[in-house]
Amino acid sequence: MNFQHPITSKQPNVGTTIFAVMTGLANQHGAVNLAQGFPNVEVDPKLIALVDKHSREGKNQYAPMPGLPALKEKIAEKIEESYGAKYHPINEILITAGATQAIYSSLSAIVFPGDEVIVIEPAYDCYEPGIKLNGGIPVRTQLTADMKVDWKDVQNKISPKTRSIMINTPHNPTGSVLLKEDLLTLEKMVKNTNVIIISDEVYEHIVFDGERHESVCRYPALAERSIVMFSFGKTYHVTGWRLGYCIAPENIMKEIVKCHQFQSYCIHTPVQYAVTDYMDNKEKYLELNSFFQQKRDYFLSLVKQTKFKALPCAGTYFQLLSFAHLSDESDREYANRLTIDYKIASIPISVFYHNFRDDKILRFCFAKTDETLEKGVEGLIKVK
Repeated sequence: MNFQHPITSKQPNVGTTIFAVMTGLANQHGAVNLAQGFPNVEVDPKLIALVDKHSREGKNQYAPMPGLPALKEKIAEKIEESYGAKYHPINEILITAGATQAIYSSLSAIVFPGDEVIVIEPAYDCYEPGIKLNGGIPVRTQLTADMKVDWKDVQNKISPKTRSIMINTPHNPTGSVLLKEDLLTLEKMVKNTNVIIISDEVYEHIVFDGERHESVCRYPALAERSIVMFSFGKTYHVTGWRLGYCIAPENIMKEIVKCHQFQSYCIHTPVQYAVTDYMDNKEKYLELNSFFQQKRDYFLSLVKQTKFKALPCAGTYFQLLSFAHLSDESDREYANRLTIDYKIASIPISVFYHNFRDDKILRFCFAKTDETLEKGVEGLIKVK
């Protein structure tokens, strides 16, 4: 079209997400894609068969707007078994199009123009756009050098305008996790405030070295003021199905549902039925910790053949590697060069900071077959 209607961007500083950029570059140059966070391990054929079964049985029309009641009942049981917290399946659980939609609907529900939301950087790239699109103001704090939350700085950032604090554990992109003392500190910090916690816990079942996942659900004084996001995509290796859920106290969930109904309305029906049936196989999510720890350890054993420095990884399926001693290039330049010249794609960590802070660190996804990891590290070995 020749005519372009003038329009003012609501996100003038936002371009295409780095995950699409690096995946596109990997595809263009035939590189091993350890950039985007999706598993290439086999999905259980039983789960695929259940989707087919329910689809063939005619369950292909709109699901109930807040989610299939039977699925929400299974989720309520799982949360109580896992964290000792009781949530009403109808009034306090919402099925969403992945955790990203859950986050956006939650921000839409609670953030008003001028409200401040504390974000801990490096932060997943959907947080700030969701805050800004709803008129909120991101207030940033940064993890310490050893990837811990600087709670004193968080305390200093809380003001009468603070509407929410966003936390993420296990943490993407660093692989760090919040511990019991972190949650107790946060609990004391917000005790006499109206602050709502948004807790992104999509990697809840991927915590290593014998540690347990410290969900806010374990802490009643936090749970009563928290919105918590989870992901079936991460749990069952089906990220493309875009199936997640969030939980919150009834008075907060009521407002989230009001936004959800006009942003997504409802979620893929046969998949909801399939996952409802599949959740009876509890071992499938209980075994994830050991499954991905084996992947992490194997990837690290391969990385020892390279000149890269591995940073600690306590959870998620992401491993950070430092190249600070190898090059003065920016992490974006270096990631591009690795993709083009050495055929291995990663994610530069600077994109998770508002000011593009560059610590010369790249993120690699190890949720891959051993063959894929071996092929990817072949490229890293060649780097001098």
